[in-house]
Amino acid sequence: MDYIHIRVLVFVLLFASACSSTKDTFINRTYHNTTSRYNAMFYSKLLINELEEEIAQAHNEDFSQVLPIFYPIDSAQIDSNKELLKDVRYFSSRAIDWHRISKWVDDNYLLLGMADYYEAKFDDASNTFRYLNVNSKKQHIRHRSLIQLMRQFIDLGSFDDAAYVIDYLSKESGINRENRFLLYKTLAYYYDKREDVNGKIGALDKALDYCKDRHERSRINFILAQLYQREDLDALAYSYYQQAQKGNPPYERSFFAQLYMQQVAELNKSKDLQRVRAYFDDLYNDSKNRELKDVILYEKAIFELRQNEVETAKELLIKAAKEEGKNPVQKGYIYQKLAEISFDIDRDFRATKYYLDSAMANFRPVDASYRQIEREKIRLDNYVLHYETILRNDSLLRVAQLSPEAQERLADEFIAKEEQRLLREAEEKARPKSTGIFDNLLAFSGRGSSSGRSFYFENTLAVQQGAIEFVRVWGNRNLDDNWRRSVQSFQSTIRRDPVSEEATVTELEESKEEKDEEESNDILSQIPDKASLLAQIPRDESQLETIRTGLELAYFELGKLLFFDFREYELSKENLEILITVFPNTIKKAEAYYILFLANRELGENTTLYRERLNREFPYSPYTYAVNNPDALTGGAALVESSKMYRTAYELYENKQYEEARGVIRRTMELFPLTKNTDRLLLLDIMISGKIDSMDFYKYRLEIYTLQTENPELKELARNMLRVVKGDEEEFIAENNEETTEEEEDGDTDNLADAEDLEEDESPYKESASQTHIFVLALSQERARETKALLGDLENFHSSQFSNARLRTGNMNMTREQVIFIVSPFNNAERALAYREKFLETFESSSLGPDDKESSFVISIGNFQELNKRKDLDEYRRFFRKNY
Repeated sequence: MDYIHIRVLVFVLLFASACSSTKDTFINRTYHNTTSRYNAMFYSKLLINELEEEIAQAHNEDFSQVLPIFYPIDSAQIDSNKELLKDVRYFSSRAIDWHRISKWVDDNYLLLGMADYYEAKFDDASNTFRYLNVNSKKQHIRHRSLIQLMRQFIDLGSFDDAAYVIDYLSKESGINRENRFLLYKTLAYYYDKREDVNGKIGALDKALDYCKDRHERSRINFILAQLYQREDLDALAYSYYQQAQKGNPPYERSFFAQLYMQQVAELNKSKDLQRVRAYFDDLYNDSKNRELKDVILYEKAIFELRQNEVETAKELLIKAAKEEGKNPVQKGYIYQKLAEISFDIDRDFRATKYYLDSAMANFRPVDASYRQIEREKIRLDNYVLHYETILRNDSLLRVAQLSPEAQERLADEFIAKEEQRLLREAEEKARPKSTGIFDNLLAFSGRGSSSGRSFYFENTLAVQQGAIEFVRVWGNRNLDDNWRRSVQSFQSTIRRDPVSEEATVTELEESKEEKDEEESNDILSQIPDKASLLAQIPRDESQLETIRTGLELAYFELGKLLFFDFREYELSKENLEILITVFPNTIKKAEAYYILFLANRELGENTTLYRERLNREFPYSPYTYAVNNPDALTGGAALVESSKMYRTAYELYENKQYEEARGVIRRTMELFPLTKNTDRLLLLDIMISGKIDSMDFYKYRLEIYTLQTENPELKELARNMLRVVKGDEEEFIAENNEETTEEEEDGDTDNLADAEDLEEDESPYKESASQTHIFVLALSQERARETKALLGDLENFHSSQFSNARLRTGNMNMTREQVIFIVSPFNNAERALAYREKFLETFESSSLGPDDKESSFVISIGNFQELNKRKDLDEYRRFFRKNY
């Protein structure tokens, strides 16, 4: 018995000594390692895995787009899991505090960093991952923390920091299999954000070599298949779609893999086409795919488009839009594809606009397609606005010219057509639809048919016909008590006490009656009233003039839009020719002539007619100067020179040298016909008219100017000058005209005081010395072919002079005539300029001359994007010389 007591005592003593979190003995370490790993850390890791699984389950995959590398993290979902993350912090922090000598401390720190990352506490997470990288003795923990840090940098758009981590990890050895998989997956995420498809494919391909999870492997194969399909590598895409079906993937992903395989399959014979079409039909008729019918029809439409069966594709897309689907975003893609067909093939811009409206209604604001459509729709909205204005106003003017009897006849015909349309819609709704497998059996053939609906209110067609007949006989009246009387009785105006017992008892019945009345009223509201139709016809001259003015503006804006935005030169000509024919005195006539001149030039037709008309009717218009001097200087240089000449003309005006000032203005308009200064020059010329021409001519020019100019400040100034002339405001009359000219000087010429410094005020480029910069060397195509060894010489130059800078070199075509060689990255302008100075001093290449070297420049990343759009190297060089 004493022996047993001794053993118990020894055990208790050993246990008590093991509770110490600092004493480093074998028993102590074993206790803390076991307790830390299988208690606190176990629960903490389990909770993180639970959160990641919930994020994956909550994500609704959009298979019409390339699947995301990582499942997006929804902040609302993280908020709903605050308690879970709180528990992660509790368990991991306790494991660190209570088991300091265990070998799982770093693992718990990593879990704390993950909790911070998911809660978007990026500073705390970054500090934790950096701490582990520096202090952890476990190599796999250091690697795992760096990979997670890299993902955080990518999330935040800190691509330079992410690139540094990538470079560091690429030199590390001993990265285990799990971390290599995460590394390549995160690297694919980096390339995805940088829109580098080749890099993304390569990284995902390497990730597959280290992927253990068959579900993850299936998903990566599907992503690779989508990427290869978009690169038109159909054979590879087909192979990866096959691989994606392995590993027991979810039904929806397997379904899409099979569906997309038909798109990339090689089809050489008509039998193959029939087989694929039959495959789509089988999928459509499969009851398992009831919620995916819109997807099947959409993909079949895409297949038909690839076979150039445009009409068939449109029919399928319209049918797909009517199907009920599981994913509302899919409807967005359907309408977007219909819009593409309408725009690119049918050139029906009106239909395109309405299809895009429907697409936007189904996309979410966070979707990339939503933002893309939002940008595209601006010009289409303008087109439809002017197009429908023409349709409406032209119809109203035509109807206004008819006799009263003909107008009534037209209204009756319109109402009859609307009634027929409503009946057709009712008949379509009443048509029986199969609701289950029993509806196809003979015994149940009567169920659901319209003939079986003998009760009036269950027969949609009968209700519609009754509503139309009611309107014919009684007119469009509200459905209420005593509706047949022209004057309602007193009793019908008495309201029931809403809290009475009778009202409470009949509440449900009244609710049903109100619903029925709403449906009936909805039908009645769709039938136009004859009196209301006739009331829309303009009668007096003021209404007709308003309609004509709107029609005139719509023809002009539509013609202008078709030329500049849609490149539809024939349609533009058609609308502008109608404008100058129907409205020969339009104030937009000069600009219409100019656009017609440009349209004829684009179409290779005769431009003489409109040049002559401009010279004859508008000899001093900027559009006349433009057609007379087609090779005039344009862009920033033209703005600078015209600003100088404007200032000279204004000084002459102030010195009362009016004829000399007008001469400078005319010469400026001839040399630089269409710049931002054109409106200012025209207004100054009008002010000279006020001094040397008749007052009526001066007033006429001011009135025309206020209608034509689009500059709001100058328009207001011209209106003030016009008030002075008309004598509408005595305070203006009391002031002389020179005060007005001073206002013009203050309001407008001050904006041009620094016009010579174009790069500072008008240049599209912005100073950004702290932004990442690149060095650019521009050569002609011919010189670039002669300098084949230039990239090699640059690499040698970097090795000798900038060995620690990790500089990269490359080249690209800027225009057809010019090639640029790029060296990057430099953290700021100072480092980029230091590189350029060293380049000019010491770089030697047998194929590069001193002038070539002097033409080099440095540019920020933001400005380089603008340069790549504008393609004007000389314009940027002026900015570079001024600011660097």
